[in-house]
Parts: sequence; C-alpha cells; structure tokens
Amino acid sequence: MKTHYYLGWFNNFFPENLGRVLQEDIIDRKSLAMISSNPSIYEDDGATERSWLDQAGIMFDEYHLINYRVQKEDAQTIIQNASVIFLLGGNILNLNGFLMEYELSDSIKKSNAVVMGASAGAINMSAKWLCSKNFGDEVEMSSVYYGIGLDNFSVLSHFDLENNIALVQSELSLLSEEINIYASNKDCALRVKGDKINVLGNVFLISHSKIQKLDETL
Repeated sequence: MKTHYYLGWFNNFFPENLGRVLQEDIIDRKSLAMISSNPSIYEDDGATERSWLDQAGIMFDEYHLINYRVQKEDAQTIIQNASVIFLLGGNILNLNGFLMEYELSDSIKKSNAVVMGASAGAINMSAKWLCSKNFGDEVEMSSVYYGIGLDNFSVLSHFDLENNIALVQSELSLLSEEINIYASNKDCALRVKGDKINVLGNVFLISHSKIQKLDETL
C-alpha cells in the first residue's frame, strides 16, 4: 500500500500526531533520498526538512541529496533504492524542471518508498498545479504545470489561505472543475495511504468552484 505525505512548512517541528503516524508508516529506514528544489545551491540544502525527521526520531542508515552534483544515472539508482523519498521545499519551477531534466518522475511513481514533499515538493507530487504570480510564483502569465501525479488531485501548499480565501477560490476555480484541489497553509499535512486521505491542520478542498474546510483526521 503506497503512502504519500503532502506537507506545508513547519517553523518548528512536526506536531506529535504527525510524528506518530510517520513513525508507523516509515518502517524501512535504510535510505533517505532528498530531491533538491534548488539543485544549483548546495549549502545546507535539506537541513530543515531533515531536522523535522530527526526530531520525530526517524533516522536513516544513509542520506542522499539529489542535485546537480549527482549524475543523472546515479540519481535514478538512489531513487530506486530509497526507503523514503523527500521532495524538498523551495523553488517550485526549478524543482519541476529538475524532475523532468533528470527523468525522476517515473522512478518515483514506480517506487514503493514512502514519498513526502514539503511546500514546493508537495505541489510537484500532485497531478497538476496552477502556477500564478498571485500565489507568489515568478511568472507573468498563469499556467498549469504537470507534476509527478502520485495521486489524481492538485495541491496548493504553504499559502496564507485564511486571509486569501476569495483569491484562492477564484484563481483555482477553472482547474477545480477538472480536478480536486487540496489547499493548505503551513503546519499542515495531507496523508494518502492507499485510497484513504487523512488531514492535519487547516486544509481546504476546492471542487467544482466550491471550497470547504476539511475536518482534521490525523
């Protein structure tokens, strides 16, 4: 049964209930593969996300950071051997381009590893997503990008929803006619295990232009 975590951003550490389910889900701890969203920047990349796992008591025998220092073929091998794959937060478009350039999406989809993504990483795990300057993306024109497609929905992660509900609803209205969209702020998580979805924090479902807040189930 495949397990995917779509995370926001955590200023401190994982909440206790999120750490608990991660402990239960991450049984194999041989290798953590982290995929950079800023693959040209090497210093301290992934340190924050790794600290969340460390604080939750989830340690691995091996740690790998996939960026431009890693050859494409080696990156594929790291993904194939990973116990957990973590798509890091940062630049959403850089990560999307890097996944395509290194042809990592198919390897990630085929993997039986637990797959996690924070912010930009979570967005790129989804089937498709809207890139818009209204969401802080560095683009002039809004356009839809394809993600890895681990689950057949879209994600807007780590966005100040509470103060921008009307903007989010109008911006995502067209895409929501085609595909369900899960929108969340920081300190939030969406856990997909098999065909079951669990929610932590303030997560909203946008479907057919209607928006509703989901009950927490984690």
